[in-house]
Amino acid sequence: MSAGSKPAGFVHPRSLALLAREGISTEGYHSKSWENLPATPDIVISVCGNAAGETCPAYLGPVLRSHWGVEDPAHATGTDEEIDAAFVKAYSILRARIEAFLALSLETLQHDKTALKAAMDKIAANIT
Repeated sequence: MSAGSKPAGFVHPRSLALLAREGISTEGYHSKSWENLPATPDIVISVCGNAAGETCPAYLGPVLRSHWGVEDPAHATGTDEEIDAAFVKAYSILRARIEAFLALSLETLQHDKTALKAAMDKIAANIT
């Protein structure tokens, strides 16, 4: 699931175009608030960046949290090529981090939340 504290109300067209180029279906994607999630998450990964002055609100709930800050490409300025490059950079970082997360031995880590949090934080620190 993906959601935010202050959803824009739309999925950025450059995000949709990039995902389409990557062969990822965007059917049913929409902007949503975490207040409207269909279930309470077990893990919350915040991805807000700092360069655009974004705040990273704390999700209220008893969940495992990790911060994988990535600059929001929606705030990028410059030529079309520079803005597209910002979207590609954010996508590439997040994809690599997600792949590293999915490669974790969750069978081993699921019983040790401290180790899981450390592994998730290490992913953010090592993949930039």
